[in-house]
Amino acid sequence: MTRHFLTGNELSAAELDALLARAAELKAQPLSSGALAGRSVALVFERPSTRTRVSFEVGVHELGGLPLVLRPDELQISRGESPRDTALVLSRHVAAVGVRTGPHALLEELARWATVPVFNMLTAEHHPCQPLADLLTVRESFGATATAGLKLAYVGDGNNMARSLAVLGTLAGMDVAIASPSGYALAPDSVPLSPQARGSVTLHEDPREAAAGAHVLYTDVWVSMGDEDTAQERRRLLAPYRIDEQLLAVADPAAIVLHCLPAHPGEEISEEVLYGERQRIWDQAENRRHAQKALLELLLGDG
Repeated sequence: MTRHFLTGNELSAAELDALLARAAELKAQPLSSGALAGRSVALVFERPSTRTRVSFEVGVHELGGLPLVLRPDELQISRGESPRDTALVLSRHVAAVGVRTGPHALLEELARWATVPVFNMLTAEHHPCQPLADLLTVRESFGATATAGLKLAYVGDGNNMARSLAVLGTLAGMDVAIASPSGYALAPDSVPLSPQARGSVTLHEDPREAAAGAHVLYTDVWVSMGDEDTAQERRRLLAPYRIDEQLLAVADPAAIVLHCLPAHPGEEISEEVLYGERQRIWDQAENRRHAQKALLELLLGDG
């Protein structure tokens, strides 16, 4: 049966643990796997990208495969070809299809008809590849198997990143606290936790309450793609949700700071924290490649 990776809930708790362990092995020996030798992976980018584009393209190459980067103006789907037909055609040529787009329904429609694995490189609702790298980074900081029982506090817009951290963080056994202002908070019923979730999710309005005792502080940009029309209002409401030295002071003394990037110093994170001793942000950005290589192995049955 074809395996897809659309929200993160496709993984069992045991598979997530094994994927993170495999990612650590691939980080130690980046060229040790030829899982994609002689095969190609389509990477469809309908949204701009730096880390996702680079990490997947280089990762597919390191696995021995050919990354086929496709942009909207290079596909007939931009001229009305259906997602069904696009999926059926791509399935005849490539081993897997990654999609970075807006509507999550488009990704689901492609997956419905594809006969090869489809994986989510970002939609408006979910960004599940990012937490794989985040969890690998947490393990590097706190121990090879140390995610269960740790607290992760996300402060800022209740967006796709917050939702994916909740889904995969709890599957890894973390307690995820999400703090957002009224009007930008996740709805409790919008976080589809796995039946195997080993951690908890709590929603807060007070960022200090969420950050209290946290082992990981996490944030994202205040103005994401598509939010430009409300940028001024977003910055006003999200100003108290900045990660700075004052917020870090209420976290665990050994707490680390993560950010999925791009960052805007002085907005969602202070420059001192972004480039300070407590951040693991650049390790986190690198770990996208290693975690995603482990994911591709799993989806293609080579892990």
